[in-house]
Amino acid sequence: MSSIPRTEQSTSSQGFRKTGEQAISQTPLHPRRRSRRIMVGSVPVGGGAPISVQSMTNTVTADINATLQQIAELAAAGCDIVRVAVPSQDDADALPIIAKKSPIPVIADIHFQSKYVFQAIDAGCAAVRVNPGNIRKFDQVGPEICKAATDAGISLRIGVNAGSLDKDIYARYGGPTPEALVASALKEAHMFEDVGFHDFKISVKHHDPVTTVQTYRLLASKGDWPLHLGVTEAGPSWQGTIKSCLAFGALLAEGIGDTIRVSLSAPPVEEVKVGCKILEYLGLRQRHFDIISCPSCGRAQVDVIELAKEVTEGLKDITAPIRVAVMGCIVNGPGEAREADLGVASGNGKGQIIIKGKVVQTVPEDQIVPTLLERAKEIAAQMDAKAAAEGETLPEAGPMVVPVTGRAS
Repeated sequence: MSSIPRTEQSTSSQGFRKTGEQAISQTPLHPRRRSRRIMVGSVPVGGGAPISVQSMTNTVTADINATLQQIAELAAAGCDIVRVAVPSQDDADALPIIAKKSPIPVIADIHFQSKYVFQAIDAGCAAVRVNPGNIRKFDQVGPEICKAATDAGISLRIGVNAGSLDKDIYARYGGPTPEALVASALKEAHMFEDVGFHDFKISVKHHDPVTTVQTYRLLASKGDWPLHLGVTEAGPSWQGTIKSCLAFGALLAEGIGDTIRVSLSAPPVEEVKVGCKILEYLGLRQRHFDIISCPSCGRAQVDVIELAKEVTEGLKDITAPIRVAVMGCIVNGPGEAREADLGVASGNGKGQIIIKGKVVQTVPEDQIVPTLLERAKEIAAQMDAKAAAEGETLPEAGPMVVPVTGRAS
């Protein structure tokens, strides 16, 4: 598919547009890299389409109810595309029901057995993840896979992880260097392109964020394929989050990347939460609830850590783009609270509740949290009502096109 040209961003104040329109999603930091567009079910990837968030179920795919329940939880958290593992025949047999009932596009993750690729395509999966290097007799079945995918109108994901690099390439480059990973990815890409298949995206994952950035930069310079970003085996939640933020932040700020998966040794929903927030804070997805809270320090006259935790927990289900400031002293508190939709400046056993820069109420310290929660829910309801009156819907999930004002295309 040809790439969709960059268009001038709307300066309209009408807000955000949903995925699927022929619009371009830009970060305020850098123009997006030009890439061709593919479709993963109803979700466009590449060609300037809004950057989607992916995750992978950790259930046994053959357990259909458990897998669909987890997919529903991922979708509710903001996941756009989900991948399910297919290591056995029982898993492959479950795909038709899962693909049909899933609220978001399903990618089948296939290794070793090419027959599962064809079953996944026949089952109605939106895409298939295949790694030619570990598909037996790929030279023989590759053209058949491409024909089946073309006939079904689905896309593929190919690519390499540092831990599964081809032995010959590993030896030639002396390890999983950026050059080695890109050489492997190009080899796979040419396998498909040589038989006329172009509806695929590429991933080149490494566990080290610096190597990841270098690798994707190099690959991005070699062609117009849509790129699936990931730091593989990133580690436990806190460590993996830091690695992913570093790598994705650097790449997305340069316009590189069309879909992302945060890989954590944690429940899949946590991957989605991190991915969505990365896009929100880069201006690539509409912001939902956000909290501003000051760090703990000797000036604080209240327990800011506990206040922030309680407010965050109390507003975790809010989807309106409300920003709440929880501040612990009078140094920065009033100013920060004025910049938020709602805030509190605390001290001397009380808190000043501030809405849109104006102090509207002073409450005792033990009433700060319930008062903030009540006020926040009121403001969120007003935002929802305003959006409904203007014919818009504040999204529960899904990538968004963020209009960039004052920028030439």
